[in-house]
Amino acid sequence: MCGRYASSRSTDDLVDEFEVLDPRLERAIPPSWNVAPTDEVYAVVERVPKGEDEPVRQLRSLRWGLIPSWAKDASLGSRLINARMESVAEKPAFRRAFAARRCILPADGYFEWYETQQRTAKGKARKQPFFITSGDGSSLGMAGLYEIWRDPAKPEDADDRFRWTCTVLTTDAPDDLGRIHERMPLLVDAGRRHEWLDPRTPEDDLPGLLRLLRPAQQTGLTAYPVSPAVGNVANNGPELVEPLLHEDVEADTDADHGDDGQGTLL
Repeated sequence: MCGRYASSRSTDDLVDEFEVLDPRLERAIPPSWNVAPTDEVYAVVERVPKGEDEPVRQLRSLRWGLIPSWAKDASLGSRLINARMESVAEKPAFRRAFAARRCILPADGYFEWYETQQRTAKGKARKQPFFITSGDGSSLGMAGLYEIWRDPAKPEDADDRFRWTCTVLTTDAPDDLGRIHERMPLLVDAGRRHEWLDPRTPEDDLPGLLRLLRPAQQTGLTAYPVSPAVGNVANNGPELVEPLLHEDVEADTDADHGDDGQGTLL
């Protein structure tokens, strides 16, 4: 699963790296090294402008936690931060978005918590956070879905009556990274972005879209332990993604660790 990630690149960098032609941003999102569910995040999408035939790649800001178009209220979104690859095409919460509203969520890397054999002062298993990122410093293009939800409580002329939300696709995490967590995000390689984002994909071709994606483990990522401070959403800063020395990992055994519940939703 993916319950926390870092996103600190500028809009200009993302526009260049993801070949965006039409940035649709009213304001920039502040850099974050501790992105949590319900936060505002960047997403790359392709949409067909009115009166035209070809989709245009856009950079938009969305809320992390997908609200299905049929939801009666927004509360469901906080539980839908991830969508499982194995069932995304059939589940009512995701199948409409999978058919026509796919996106890419740029990330510096993501966090997972590994349960160690050590115990805290309260007797709980100590959880050590790891940061998982690319070896070459490039962004991770996490595969996602997005929805546009109409808030029934808002008047027709309200500027915020439509809420754009998103979710991250995940798959099994075997072998090395699977020892940290059993699920991991799916990534979109640069050469496959248009195929994944194109909203005009015929229904018969939808099953093949998942073959475009690669599990994060297969993309040359590196994982290293980081400070348990990332477990508190109030903490933010580049120090959260700095690697811990081995002696720091071993010495820090007395505090409660792991995420604060926001990263254990699915």
